Amino acid sequence: MKKLSLTHIIFIGFFLGILGGRVFGEGILPIADPLAEIFLRLLRMAIMPLIVTSIISGVVSVGNAAGLGRLSLKTFAYYVGSSLLAILTGQILVNLLKPGVGAEIGLEAAPEQIAAQEQGIGELLIRIIPENPFAALAQGDVLPVIFFSILFGYFITRLNPKPRMQLSDFFQAAFDTMMKLTFFVVWSAPLGVFGILARIVARTGFEAFRSLGFYFVVVLVGLAIHAFVNLPLLLLLVGRVNPFKHYKGMASALMMAFSTCSTIVTLPLTLDAVTGNSRVSKKIASFVLPIGATVNMDGTALYECVATIFIAQVYGFELSFGAQLIIVLTALLASIGAASVPMSGMVMMSIILKAVGLPLEGVAVILAVDRILDMFRTTINVLSDSCGAVIIARLEGESLKGMGESRDDG
Repeated sequence: MKKLSLTHIIFIGFFLGILGGRVFGEGILPIADPLAEIFLRLLRMAIMPLIVTSIISGVVSVGNAAGLGRLSLKTFAYYVGSSLLAILTGQILVNLLKPGVGAEIGLEAAPEQIAAQEQGIGELLIRIIPENPFAALAQGDVLPVIFFSILFGYFITRLNPKPRMQLSDFFQAAFDTMMKLTFFVVWSAPLGVFGILARIVARTGFEAFRSLGFYFVVVLVGLAIHAFVNLPLLLLLVGRVNPFKHYKGMASALMMAFSTCSTIVTLPLTLDAVTGNSRVSKKIASFVLPIGATVNMDGTALYECVATIFIAQVYGFELSFGAQLIIVLTALLASIGAASVPMSGMVMMSIILKAVGLPLEGVAVILAVDRILDMFRTTINVLSDSCGAVIIARLEGESLKGMGESRDDG
């Protein structure tokens, strides 16, 4: 039992869930649904306090305002750059392979909650500033909470030494407490993963892969190129670290991301992998990763670009360079605004379709396989966040000595 890590147990729950859903069908739902719901509710319970304490303690630990500004600039430069790489990868693939041309797919009515999206990008960016931070906390509105937490942490650094130290110690202790609480919750992951996978397979089976197989493969190939070519090159050329050593410790976090489709739910495991395996300091990790969990959505951005051009091809539209440029820019902004919860990419798709002028009912074309793709693109989101923390740590002068070595060595 000592050799069975959380990763191994998650794998067991993962495959048992697929097997149970396949063998018992919807008969397993009375067991699967409660297990999945209890697990996700426990995690959601910890998410908002974890974000507040990690962001504030991270900002305060950076120290002076000059350090905070430098770190913020590097963080957002990485996030924008990696997201653009992902989007352009998807754009090239979907234009070369043209999965939607000649596709025989019957359109259905678009779901009301997706088609009714009226919020523009400008309004979305304004909404980041909370009118009431406590209301944003209560509603689980992540972006305004992050914005407020960054400002609050920054102004703690502007206080006199005594109150600054008191608040710094308080939020660091609160963050450490939330990490312990969250890891306690995370150990229920195998049961939650079992429930989530069992109900997906029980309800949809494997039929979702057939009608949209080509589109599905194009998205997966794009995500794979980003995971195994783009991000390793960034680690090598910018971070000057061995990608294999970093990837070695990410298995638990990536499995959690794949199972839950949420970068924020996966945040505790990502923090543990990046600080423990890759030897990034807690100061850098606790600042970079929580922000990345909300604003860095490489997989989602790639998917949105491919999906929009695919929908245009299904309708028979030939998008001009200008129209595709709009898709690229809008996908970048939409990925930054996407909430780190399951299915968030579908909500943002309507904004992109509206910006390009495509019918909103085109979203219905890709609903069949979206839940499956959500698992893969969330995994890439988490992987990119972790790479960003490593790269920024190196740019800040950290050696990351011992990366990839076992933590059992002492």
